[in-house]
Amino acid sequence: QLQLVESGGGLVQPGGSLRLSCDTSGFTLDYKIIGWFRQAPGKEREGVACIVSADVSTYYTNSVKGRFTISRDDAKNTLDLQMNDLRPEDTAVYYCAATVSGAPIIRAMSGEYDYWGRGIQVTVSS
Repeated sequence: QLQLVESGGGLVQPGGSLRLSCDTSGFTLDYKIIGWFRQAPGKEREGVACIVSADVSTYYTNSVKGRFTISRDDAKNTLDLQMNDLRPEDTAVYYCAATVSGAPIIRAMSGEYDYWGRGIQVTVSS
């Protein structure tokens, strides 16, 4: 099995918060990088945040720094993305994703991963 299942999306007003969660229990490969990317209609994929397994370092795209926090709970097999102070430009489908190859972090932060889930809609609107 190679499943990544997202939950927690929805509609929120600007300035609000949402917490996305990814169930990684169905992903049986050892990943090098795990994270989130998003894609808005008519736009390219954008890496949002990721964790490097080797040293648990975290990376964020500039537009979400200080507002989003990525975290991993190995006991629960989940990857979470806490999103605060949401803006209309954060509206997109968010995907949980993993890289098992030795691809550099720059690829993950461009939204390029080896595996990803079905995605979940996040809409920020008044």
